[in-house]
Amino acid sequence: MRSLTGTGLVVAALAATVAALLFPIWSYRDRLGTGAADLTAGSVDTRYGPLSPLDRDFVDRVRLAGLWELPAGQQAEERGTTAAVRRAGEHLVTGHTALDNHVRQVADQLGLDLPNQPNAQQRGWLTRLGAASGSAYDREFANILRLAHGKVFTVVAQVRATTRNSLVRALADDANATVLDHIKVLEATGLVDFDAIAEQTLSSAPPPTVRPAPARTPAGPAISTPATSAPATSTPETPAPTTTDTPSASPSPTYPLPPAATRPEQSPEKK
Repeated sequence: MRSLTGTGLVVAALAATVAALLFPIWSYRDRLGTGAADLTAGSVDTRYGPLSPLDRDFVDRVRLAGLWELPAGQQAEERGTTAAVRRAGEHLVTGHTALDNHVRQVADQLGLDLPNQPNAQQRGWLTRLGAASGSAYDREFANILRLAHGKVFTVVAQVRATTRNSLVRALADDANATVLDHIKVLEATGLVDFDAIAEQTLSSAPPPTVRPAPARTPAGPAISTPATSAPATSTPETPAPTTTDTPSASPSPTYPLPPAATRPEQSPEKK
């Protein structure tokens, strides 16, 4: 009887040890969502590799960034009161002009529709900048744009690390270099409130679930849509700016937006 009891205790101890070793692995996997189903859910096949909902959301974000940051840069070139602020504006214009050309090429190749107007939050930031002047404008510009670029920087890293699509990978490389350059020139103004940036970044809520944007028919046979797709959710937005002043009502800036994203023309035999 004692022998059986001892054997039972040994077996129980071994089982507890195995469970203790396996539990951290299981829980870690669940927290990160690294299962195969998470990697392929909502993806569509393209000649450039699978295109995930995160990839499509990223393409949208790059386009939206250019739609408001390009006018903001043009405004800073004219209204900045220091050479550093005007230089940051110049970098935004140069960087987002090139990046916007790239994202529109990628969208055409993948058969994706792109937004042609900044979202409501971005229009609010442009109005806010338009209402400021003098040194207050310089501070608003540096901090609003620095916080926005910091948030985008983390998204670029996630997409670059996980995408299986070669076009999205190249776009992420381009976006990474552009965003990092803009972060540096914004910080070089000497006006960035790093404490406020860190506080808002750490206290912000987790990003909402990305939406699988519908793909349109491209010029060539690039995409085959699966039978089912993930449900659409709201478009993620960049968090609020670092400063808290409420701007007075003012008309939207008149700086030109990047060229509209249009569908590629198809030859008669493909229509």
